[in-house]
Amino acid sequence: MKITWMGHSSFRIEIAGQVLLIDPWLTGNPMLDETQHEAATAGATHILLTHAHFDHVADTVALAKELKIPVVGQYDLMSWWQESEGLETVGFNKGGTVDLNGVAVTMVHATHSSSFGGPDGPNVPGTECGYMIAGEGHTIYVSGDTDVMADMKVFHDLHTPDIGILCAGGHFTMDMRRAAYAAKTFFDFKTVIPCHYKTFPILEQSAAALAQALPGVDVIEPEVMQPITL
Repeated sequence: MKITWMGHSSFRIEIAGQVLLIDPWLTGNPMLDETQHEAATAGATHILLTHAHFDHVADTVALAKELKIPVVGQYDLMSWWQESEGLETVGFNKGGTVDLNGVAVTMVHATHSSSFGGPDGPNVPGTECGYMIAGEGHTIYVSGDTDVMADMKVFHDLHTPDIGILCAGGHFTMDMRRAAYAAKTFFDFKTVIPCHYKTFPILEQSAAALAQALPGVDVIEPEVMQPITL
C-alpha cells in the first residue's frame, strides 16, 4: 500500500489494486506544482470527497470527466452532480459502507462545515464527513476537516484503524495539540500522517508537536509526491 500526499488535504492512496484520490485539489494548490498533476492522478480509479469547500472539490468535476472515474461521497452532493454534470457517482451517507472493488469504505462523522459559492450565495450540499478505508490488512482513518469528537471512540471501537490521516493545521481544523489529543485518547494508531497544514501561513508549519506528543507512534511528516509505503 502506498499513501502519497499531494499537499494540503489531498492524498493518493494505492490499496488493494485501487487508486483512490482523496479530496484532490490541483488547480491553485500552492503545494503541488502543475508539472506534478499528471503523476498525481495517473491510474486513479475513484475520487473520494470529505466535504464541498473549494480546497477539496475544486477539480472534482473536471477530473472525473477527464479520467472517466466515479466520485464517491455524501448522497446530496453526489446526486446533484450526477444530475447536473452527468458524473458517475457513488452516493451514500454516514454509517454506510461501500465496496470499491475490494476496498471497504465507511463514511463517518466529522465536525466542520461544507459549502461552495454560487450566484445566490453559498450552496450547502450535505455535510462534512471522514472515512474508514479498509484493505490489505490495514484500516486508514481519513479524518477530513474536523475538530476532536467523542465520536472518535466509537470509530476506534468499530474499526480499530492502525493508520490515521489527521487534519492538524489549526484555524480551520484541529491543530497539532488537538490532533495529538484525539490520537492518544481515542485511537491506537501505529502510524499518523498529518495534513491540512503548511499550505498557508495561517496554518501550522511543523508536525513536531504532534510527534512529541505521540511517543511510540510513527508520526510521518509527508513530503509532497513522495510515496509512503506501509
